[in-house]
Amino acid sequence: MAKRGTSVVASRPLPPPEPRSRNRLLAALPADEYQRLRPMLAIIPLTFKQTLHKHGEKVSHVYFPGGGVCSMTSAMEDGRMVEVATVGNEGLIGIAAFFGDELPSGDAMVQVPVAGGEAEVMTVGNFRREMERRGPLFELVRRYSIALTTLIMQSAACNSLHSAEQRCARWLLMTHDRINGDDFSLTQEFLAVMLGVRRSTVTVIAGALHEARLIEYSHKHIRVIDRKGLEAASCECYRVVHAQFRRLLPYLH
Repeated sequence: MAKRGTSVVASRPLPPPEPRSRNRLLAALPADEYQRLRPMLAIIPLTFKQTLHKHGEKVSHVYFPGGGVCSMTSAMEDGRMVEVATVGNEGLIGIAAFFGDELPSGDAMVQVPVAGGEAEVMTVGNFRREMERRGPLFELVRRYSIALTTLIMQSAACNSLHSAEQRCARWLLMTHDRINGDDFSLTQEFLAVMLGVRRSTVTVIAGALHEARLIEYSHKHIRVIDRKGLEAASCECYRVVHAQFRRLLPYLH
């Protein structure tokens, strides 16, 4: 019982903090704008080799990864494929919908999952209506689309002009940028697909990077141990794309 003359204020639990998206593009939205969008967003887990978009199949959803690394790939008629862009929690999968296209020109899949990795998912219909509003989300997606175009164009040049060793170092750096730590799971088979080379070539390249003490490499596992050395081993394409992303997307600073 409270003492006479002492005011007693009933306590109540504080309201939970406003949730913040694990996707950095969505997290860059004003808080009230993200709260408005939340009912349009579903959350799904991201698992290894999960296909988000399939070449030739109509796109129904846009994905905002909150963890892990996804690949946009281009496939040939004989089944060979090569990566044209890497997407993590800085962006989205389904940029074709921004330009009014419903058929992706390639596949999009999860290449490096992380524990608890998820994506926030929006239907294409809702996404397009948000783009028509020309609000904060539109501006962020517009700037991201420019940065992603730079990445795709630079990747095309890189795949034609630079060695497999340089391209591997570039790929490892882009993956390292998109995970929270130095370690990630990766098979030689998958890296060979991403680089468009034979598995035996990946074995030689990974062994050379390991011998140079730039990475530790074991069965299905890579650890980056010398980031600066890996940057020196890469071609200029990594630096060009990295600078463009940071220039266009202030939330990456």
